[in-house]
Amino acid sequence: MVPARGTSNMKLHLFITNHLAEILAEWTAFARKTDPAGTMSDLALRDDAADILQVIAADIETRQSPSAQIEKSQGDAPVAPGSQETAAAIHGRLRHASNFTLLELSAEFRALRATVLRMWLPRIAAMSDATVYEMVRFNEAIDQALAESIVTYSERADQTRELFLAILGHDLRAPLATVSLAADLMIHQQQPTDPAAGNLRRIKRSSRLMASMVDDLLGFARTRMGKGMPMHAEHIDIVGACRAAVEDASAMFPGCDIHADFCDDCSGFFDRVRIQQMVTNLLINAAQHGAQDKPIELSVTGDTTQLVIAVKNFGAVISAADLGTMFEPLVQLENGDTERVTLRTSLGLGLFIASETAIAHGGEISATSTEHDGTVMTVRLPRQPGI
Repeated sequence: MVPARGTSNMKLHLFITNHLAEILAEWTAFARKTDPAGTMSDLALRDDAADILQVIAADIETRQSPSAQIEKSQGDAPVAPGSQETAAAIHGRLRHASNFTLLELSAEFRALRATVLRMWLPRIAAMSDATVYEMVRFNEAIDQALAESIVTYSERADQTRELFLAILGHDLRAPLATVSLAADLMIHQQQPTDPAAGNLRRIKRSSRLMASMVDDLLGFARTRMGKGMPMHAEHIDIVGACRAAVEDASAMFPGCDIHADFCDDCSGFFDRVRIQQMVTNLLINAAQHGAQDKPIELSVTGDTTQLVIAVKNFGAVISAADLGTMFEPLVQLENGDTERVTLRTSLGLGLFIASETAIAHGGEISATSTEHDGTVMTVRLPRQPGI
């Protein structure tokens, strides 16, 4: 039974300590409503709640500077070096393991905040500066605990996504490699005039396209998780990677005529795999949107400090608005050649991955499009890291 207002002036940190069982009972009842599976025990639902409340009570009683107060209110309170994981951080990790959503996790802290204040305020005889100060300290401590829980919840969610994508990439690549190899073997066994040879070449082409889409999807997911584009730069000549990209694009779009021209020195510190993927994506984009009766032009030029990779195609002019968004993820241009639309990827990630690859190398990518000069994608990469 809640006492009538004015029966005491119990300080908030003492109220939390002395009425811990009652508060935990309300916490557990609320968590029970949000339990995704509906099978968790009261002990599991309560997990580290008692420790969280005790930390909050101790924090309210502790003196703090104005700067520390601001940091805590924003969820940025520093953690002492060597400190163990906090109870709130453990709570976030365990809630993720129990399949709670981030919204449900946040709702728990919102309910905890409301429960403590609802039970404590009727015991206050009169509002005072000290009472307001305790409420402010309590809210800051709740915000800090919520921030700690969200951080570990999000870290665990990122790890789970990364593991899922790694497994997905592995599980998709293996059967795709088998399909591609089987198509190669069957193509070599067929006569060029055999009607089945054309179907086999389409199978081979489609498997390579799907493999490219898997690479783009994994790269996109990694950048979205804040990991950045994985890089392994070494001193190489990128001509080999560019020629491999031409081969990949030609296999996917056999009707395309790709002209390649390279300067005498195309060396520098680059990731060979990423350069091939980037150039392949640029060539695929050019093939999808270029006119079939005109060649795609790939060129690599440079000076002592940088290399410039340019891919040019002639087709419908890209508007200024589209040029401003084409390197964003999940964006697809709608002016591609209708006869090639069945071969275009449905992800809209190719140019985004190309842009992220250029950035990861310390470079940049840009695009221009005019009726006279065609559409040109230009990548500028420093030959040395940090230049």
